[in-house]
Amino acid sequence: MNCSRTLWRGSLILRRLRRLMERDEMVLTGLIRKLGHQLAEIRERALKNILCKVEHNLICCADLVQERLLFLHLLEWFNFPSVPMKEEVLSLLNRLVKFPPAVQHLVDLGAVEFLSKLRANVEPNLQAEIDSILDGLFILPSEVPALQTNQTELPRPPEILAGYFPQERSHLQPLETPPRPVANHTGKCLKFSTFPWLPLTTTDRHVLSSNESSLRSSSHTLIWSTCELLKDVIMQDFPAEIFLQRPKIVQSLFSLLQLAFAGDGKHRLALQAVSCLQQLCVCLRNRLNFHRDPGFSSCKQDTVSQNSSLSYCHEARGVRHSQNPSPGSSSPRPSVVGRTGQRPRGDGQDWDAVSSSGSSGHAPVTSRISVPSPVDATHVDLPELETEDTLELQFQQLSLPQFCVSTLEAAVPLLTGSRQMIIRVLELLAEDMILIGEAISAEIWDDNSLFAIDMKERLLVVLGSLGDSVCYHKSSVSSGQAQAGLAHHRMAFVSISLLAVRLLQTLLPVEKASHFLPEPMSAALFLISLDMPISLEYPNIHEAIVAYLEQLNSENYSIYKRTAEAVYSIECTCNFLSDVGKEGEKNLLELVELADQALRSFSYHQHFPLIKEIICICSKICKSAQASPLLQGESQKVFLRMLSHPLLQVKVETYHCCLEIIKECLGIHNVTKPVSSLCNGIHFLLHPKVLYEISAFGIQEPKNEVNAAAKAILLYLLQGRLMMTAPTWSKFIESLCPIIPVLQGYADTEDPLGNCILLLSEESPEGEEGSLPEIARFRSMLRLLLVKKPSVRSQALRLLACHLTRDEGADRKRPSLEARVLSRVTNLFIVKKPIELKLDDRRELIIKLETVEKVYEIFISDDIDLILRKSAAEQLAVIMQDVKMHAVVKKLSLIDKIIEYLNECVGQDGEVMECLMQPSLTLLRKVLCADPDLRASLSQQSSLLTLLLRVSLIFHADCAVVTEVAALFCLLLFDEVSRMDIWSVNSPSKPSSPSAFSLPVSVLRRYHLPVHVLGHHAVSPYSIVLPLSADCLTLKPVSDMLRVAWNLSWCHGSDNLLQQMNSEAKTQEFSDTLKLSSEDALTLKVTHTASGLQDCLQAIVQAVAHRDVRAAVTRMSFYLLNDRLSLKGCTGPCGVTLKSLAWHTALNRFLQVLPACTEDEKLLIDVIHFLSKVLKEQRKNSSVELLNWLLELLLRHSPNPLLDLLVLTESQAREETDDVRAAIRQQLQKELIALFNTLLLSVTALMDRKCLELFYVFQTQLALKLLQCLRVTDAPHFYGLPSLERTLRGMAHLTALPGWSSHSPLTKPLEICVKYLSGLLEVITSFYVERGGNAMSFMGKGVTKSTILCLLHLSHELAAQDQSSEWMSLWFMPLGSHSEEHAPTQQGLAWLIPLWVDRDPEVRFTSLGLGAALTTLESGCVALANSCQNISGGLWGTVVSILLDQWECSLVRREAAFILQNLLVIPMPSVIIKDYTWQGPCVHDEDSGLSLVGKPALQALLCHCHFYEHLNQMVKRCYLGRCAFDWNCSALDGTSEGSDLNGLDDSFKFWRAPSRMSSQDRVPSSLSTSETMVAPSSSSAEFSPPVPLAVPLPEVSCDQFVAQVTGQRDTASPRLPHDPSLATPLPRHCVLVTPPLLSAVCSLLDTLLVVAPKDTANALRQAGLVELLCSVAGAALVETCVRELRALLPPSVPVEHAQAQVSFLLEYLSSLFRLLHSCLLVDPDLVIQEELLQPFSTNVIGVLAICTEDLLDAELTSAFHQTWTHLFNLLAALLRKAPAAALRSITAGLAQHWAAVVELLCRCVGFSATCPALYTASLQFLSILLTEEARRCLQDKDKMNASHSPTIASLLDKTQENQKSLERLNDVIIQCYEGKSYRDAQTRVAANALASLLAVSRSAQKHALKAGLIDSCVELLKLATAQLSLDCLRPAKAALRRKEAALEAHLVPALHSLWPWLLMDESLMQMALQLLCVYTARFPNE
Repeated sequence: MNCSRTLWRGSLILRRLRRLMERDEMVLTGLIRKLGHQLAEIRERALKNILCKVEHNLICCADLVQERLLFLHLLEWFNFPSVPMKEEVLSLLNRLVKFPPAVQHLVDLGAVEFLSKLRANVEPNLQAEIDSILDGLFILPSEVPALQTNQTELPRPPEILAGYFPQERSHLQPLETPPRPVANHTGKCLKFSTFPWLPLTTTDRHVLSSNESSLRSSSHTLIWSTCELLKDVIMQDFPAEIFLQRPKIVQSLFSLLQLAFAGDGKHRLALQAVSCLQQLCVCLRNRLNFHRDPGFSSCKQDTVSQNSSLSYCHEARGVRHSQNPSPGSSSPRPSVVGRTGQRPRGDGQDWDAVSSSGSSGHAPVTSRISVPSPVDATHVDLPELETEDTLELQFQQLSLPQFCVSTLEAAVPLLTGSRQMIIRVLELLAEDMILIGEAISAEIWDDNSLFAIDMKERLLVVLGSLGDSVCYHKSSVSSGQAQAGLAHHRMAFVSISLLAVRLLQTLLPVEKASHFLPEPMSAALFLISLDMPISLEYPNIHEAIVAYLEQLNSENYSIYKRTAEAVYSIECTCNFLSDVGKEGEKNLLELVELADQALRSFSYHQHFPLIKEIICICSKICKSAQASPLLQGESQKVFLRMLSHPLLQVKVETYHCCLEIIKECLGIHNVTKPVSSLCNGIHFLLHPKVLYEISAFGIQEPKNEVNAAAKAILLYLLQGRLMMTAPTWSKFIESLCPIIPVLQGYADTEDPLGNCILLLSEESPEGEEGSLPEIARFRSMLRLLLVKKPSVRSQALRLLACHLTRDEGADRKRPSLEARVLSRVTNLFIVKKPIELKLDDRRELIIKLETVEKVYEIFISDDIDLILRKSAAEQLAVIMQDVKMHAVVKKLSLIDKIIEYLNECVGQDGEVMECLMQPSLTLLRKVLCADPDLRASLSQQSSLLTLLLRVSLIFHADCAVVTEVAALFCLLLFDEVSRMDIWSVNSPSKPSSPSAFSLPVSVLRRYHLPVHVLGHHAVSPYSIVLPLSADCLTLKPVSDMLRVAWNLSWCHGSDNLLQQMNSEAKTQEFSDTLKLSSEDALTLKVTHTASGLQDCLQAIVQAVAHRDVRAAVTRMSFYLLNDRLSLKGCTGPCGVTLKSLAWHTALNRFLQVLPACTEDEKLLIDVIHFLSKVLKEQRKNSSVELLNWLLELLLRHSPNPLLDLLVLTESQAREETDDVRAAIRQQLQKELIALFNTLLLSVTALMDRKCLELFYVFQTQLALKLLQCLRVTDAPHFYGLPSLERTLRGMAHLTALPGWSSHSPLTKPLEICVKYLSGLLEVITSFYVERGGNAMSFMGKGVTKSTILCLLHLSHELAAQDQSSEWMSLWFMPLGSHSEEHAPTQQGLAWLIPLWVDRDPEVRFTSLGLGAALTTLESGCVALANSCQNISGGLWGTVVSILLDQWECSLVRREAAFILQNLLVIPMPSVIIKDYTWQGPCVHDEDSGLSLVGKPALQALLCHCHFYEHLNQMVKRCYLGRCAFDWNCSALDGTSEGSDLNGLDDSFKFWRAPSRMSSQDRVPSSLSTSETMVAPSSSSAEFSPPVPLAVPLPEVSCDQFVAQVTGQRDTASPRLPHDPSLATPLPRHCVLVTPPLLSAVCSLLDTLLVVAPKDTANALRQAGLVELLCSVAGAALVETCVRELRALLPPSVPVEHAQAQVSFLLEYLSSLFRLLHSCLLVDPDLVIQEELLQPFSTNVIGVLAICTEDLLDAELTSAFHQTWTHLFNLLAALLRKAPAAALRSITAGLAQHWAAVVELLCRCVGFSATCPALYTASLQFLSILLTEEARRCLQDKDKMNASHSPTIASLLDKTQENQKSLERLNDVIIQCYEGKSYRDAQTRVAANALASLLAVSRSAQKHALKAGLIDSCVELLKLATAQLSLDCLRPAKAALRRKEAALEAHLVPALHSLWPWLLMDESLMQMALQLLCVYTARFPNE
């Protein structure tokens, strides 16, 4: 009991403790979360709580370091606005960093970078704390167990996550992280960050260290030579990312750039550094493309992919070491006897090579000793890869963005240097920009991580510096310098401007420019935007600049926009002047539009002859009766704008010209001339708007020249009645009436013009026409009463008296017209208190409408007392203050009632109505004020005006009434000028809404008005706003732009302007202020590419010194670079100009003579370098003239300097002792090789016959010269690496072209090839085999890659030149040194095998390609198999293991598949046959003694290694994307096994291979790693599913059949230790499988079907491979790629990538179609499955519907043709093997693309000459398809229920829209049938297709009938009948021959074609039967 109680208590205590611990853990988690709270107080309390618990040991540090979130919040602590307790936080971090887990967490979170940045922003005492933390983070890897690395393992790159403090790490295990480029390491701000880490051997590290220390040397010569070595050797051997991962060399190069402005020749070192950095940028771009290529995507770590030094050469070294032990014998690299130290510089003189004296060498290889397979990499130690502090190195490495930005920082300040420096730096930055575009995202500006902030700050500094450089060169052009200096600054300004804009476009989105772009760049963009020559030469760049400027600076953009408007106006000005001066009929409307635009730039150019021309045009238009209203209106607008132009001089000149025209037309001197022919010239003035402008503004112009001219114009018009025709005068009076209110303001009795105006109001003599209308004259009289001058009002009184006396019924009206009464009129309307006209416009009605109506009824009621009516009128007047009430009273006829009352009032008994006058007049005023239409109507009623005048005379003493009448007069008499819309430039099409009554300001000034009224037209409504103010015109950039624009427009383009500048006769037609300055002229010449290049060529021709020519060539390079920077390439200004200029002759003299001195050689270097640039830019569109000239130059007999300089003569070799001369000579040879390489690439796309003939001869000549270069020294071990690598690269370019050896008149092609082979084998022996395959070293990799590539090309050339296999023995090479005479050597191809497993995947790919090329011959297969006898697995095992290696890249595996296919082609026996040449694979079981050879061994091998199951997995992993990874994708996201592998947006998801491999977790599935394991029958058929790598491998049972797979006669090999790796399941994460690899697999399976049909068919069925292969790719993807290809611009890199993707997809489809065709022949059931056939047919028929007509690439077109050919063959075979099922599915597919397929068939029939295979395949398919359709039709006749699915017959006949395509198909087939000889095989194919078509389609029959097919067939039948009849009389043999001829002439198909018609005509049938009787007579029964 006690015991149990104790246990119970113990458990209770444990439970309580557990709860306490869990509660404490929850409390701690909560506190940690609170550390990230937004409130500072909560954060502080949480931190104090944690510190207190730690201090009192309530929480131990060991627990804290497990909390990742704690470190995240402690680092984030410093990101809040308020940062208290800094010291406590740093102290806690310092305390925790002592624990390894804390170090791991902090490193993962990016704490090193964060704390390094933070250190600069804290107090000094805290800096020491941060230093202590950083010291803790930089502990050695061995001190942190989690970071320990195995000596043989490649450490995984540190995970760099997004932002300052990224999210939690992915759930993937470290072993599943592939060695791929790390993208997005700081979130969205980067596209690409770091390359996968590459460890280096000791030798490589010494090489880099030695070169880095040399760069820091004080010796200029050593630095120079080191830079050359870097460019020529080191960067060719080492992957470019090495220099970023170990950045000391790069940093040293950056330091050398600072010497650019130093003296004593140090600037040359800066130039060398620039050159090195440029080449590094190119190499980095190549490496990016390499990693982007899905074909090279690999999870295989190159450090464990051992090559020959660790595999094949083990035994060789073992023999030698045992004979000659040395201290270095334990090293896998061979040592040099007698050499105690190394000098690893990488210059070719530091290798552990055999000396020339032969004192050392390799021991020979024993031929029968077996060694481990070279593919077995899991058991090999790597002593060369010494342990490095990898973690620390990775912290120090440069990411790609950091390198790019550092390059910008270092190089941009150099852009103010010399010409040579600037061009080199610009070329560097052009390459750097490409990398920037690939590495840095535009989203960096939105990223707030520390990395992004640092990048932004540095980029902004760079952009600011770039802007300063632009401004510097721009200002330097204006300063007083020599012309050469000015030209240099101008070229620099243009090129740097282009670079700046391209950089902005790459980095900075336009919409973010205003937030980030620094002020210097803003100023630079403003200057560039105003640079007229740049905008003309590079319009796309100019548009980009304007877009940025618009976002940047509103003021500068406004100046630019206004300046651009002025420039356009200037262009219109000059065009107008030019067009006006042309003879012939003119487009007047276009001239008027130009004139309108020209007015806006007068303030600048002030070219006054323009004014007279415009006025003459306006006069001409208005004079013509045929001018359209539109033309007249537009010309009037222009004229009005001239009259009102803001520039006074323009107005003066305009008025002056108008006055001159009037004087000319109306002058007294014209009395004797016909009036009609003259006065029409003033019609342009006779318009109300024109007269309004002159009256309202011209007369009031303060400037006397204007107002005097305006008055004179009006005076001439008013007095010119006698000089005008009646229509002209009537037109004038009609135009004058609307503006009389304005004109009468100037009436004056003392002024001539005023008197003339007064005369307008006078009554004309009786019978005289042409005066003002009566109502207009009466209104003018009344209007004079309001003029300010009393004398004028007195004249009005006189005129009114006459009018009133003649008024009808005047004697019955009041008042009587006595003098006393009329005298009051003079001042009657000069009121003291004007009335306010303003009315109210309330939104809501205050008074009801019914109330208004009632009040109105009271007002008009005759039965109501007048007092009440007056009160009602007064109330109505108040109510009418609201405009909304007016409609009510107007409906009730208020106006008519008021006029009635006025008439009653002036009547004899009108006194009673006087009380109603004032409110009635008020009512009338308010209604008229708000109603313009009513006002216009009443103003033309003279009776009303007379009534108002009489009322005012009656009430002359009542000021209120008089004022109301005066106000009414104001409204009625000035109505014409009160509406602004009438006088606007564009009269409104619709009436505008009523506005407040207003009058022109000129009227308000000249009249004494009785009302307060608004004024309008203070300025002329026709006045324009000038784009540029006087202040803007004073800005130099603006004035420069306008001046250049004027001259360009005046000369109509830059070409004409430059021609005029160069001509001697110069005519000045404009003012000096518009003349170009010398700087302007130079700017134009230099910026205009054609002119600049012409100047350069002229300078070259006239040069008297080397310096002048080099300067000119450099300038030409600027132009080439500008094309590149402006993204124009060969279509840019420079590329176009170079194709038209005869610049070749200018450079001829430097290329035809051997250089005699160093300066000559320097000059030749520059010339050749320029030629290389030109060829490179024009490579896609090369100039035939250029290539012909260059090739003819290169093929000169004697001397031929360009080819002769490749090989040094003896005298030149002696001069090599001079370092400077040697360096120049090396540079010259380098440029020559580069030129030849570019030339070889340029000519391949040409079709010019002469050029190609020259090129063929040049190829062979170059081949011989390169062979001399290769053999320049006495021993290969002392080759100079720079020259050797250059030579080999040249050879690689040359040998890639077929037939390169066959055009020498003296040397046979085979002889050249043999010499090449000998030299290349010697190189590969010296640099690879004899040195142990270079172990893991990168040194020599450039030589190795180039050599093996040359050998691959050479193998194809040998096969082409010698059809026999005798040359195969030439490839055999002894493995070992020739100096050891008594040592046995091994002949054969053993030297090739180690290359298959080289560290570099490119070497593996190329060497396997060479193996594939050699095994195309049986002798090559035998030789290669013999060379692999000593390798575990032999040749078959090695190749199969490479093919099935899931970590290997696709391209390497593809070549292995080709080798395997070649091995299968050779017939192999099924049993062992003695002395048989080729027995195939041999499998031997040593336990049982059983052996298999040939086909049984092959099946055992394939079954044992789960060959088909591996292929199944390969197909499932097929990746169809264009790039191996997307820059913007999230790296290393976990995916499931069944995810879609073809998504183009997530190509990282397959890379899950372990990054650290050991012998336990790597599953190579490779035959060559051990013996071949063939599983027992019970389990070999099954394929184990993938299992985790940690699962132990299954043990092999003792009864397994163990075999050793070897080459021929390899059964005696000893058994090696057992390794069950081949029996293990596939790895879970494998590399990308690409369509090219699947293409090779399809070809391999096709061959296997031939070798072992039954077994292969069964295996394909069990693995389900056919279905998988059919589902990989289809028409949709190909069509998408083709569509993208059309959208891309041609020579861009994406075009090449898209073309490659389409080619790969088509290649796969072709291979698949061939495989399916073979499957149909072997086992039709593999393909003929309902679930497979229907979707597959629909899919592949879509390939036929892809439109390819606009594809210009010949290779792509050929690929389509090949694919279509195989597809037609496959479809035809399907129809033969399974007619019913295939016809149904094919018809369904054709129905979806019928029109496109018929169109393609028509095209294919047209390919009978160019692509006969496609022609035949397409027509055979059509014939079989139609035959089966005819058979189906016959079968369906008996069926009651017809199918509703489409049929071929319905597609042919029942669809109307398909008739045209059917007719075309019919036509082309008939044409082929009739257009070829009857003996031609193609005719037979066409006949079959035509017969089938006619049998199925009635539409085809009808069309054939129309096409005359019957006639041609009848003629044929007649001919055959006659011939056969003659043959019946001859001997049997002759008859038989004739019948055979008839058979060949397609007699039977012809009858078959005619049979439908023969059935309808008995006579025709009788003739046909007779012909058949003759035809079949005596015909053999067989």
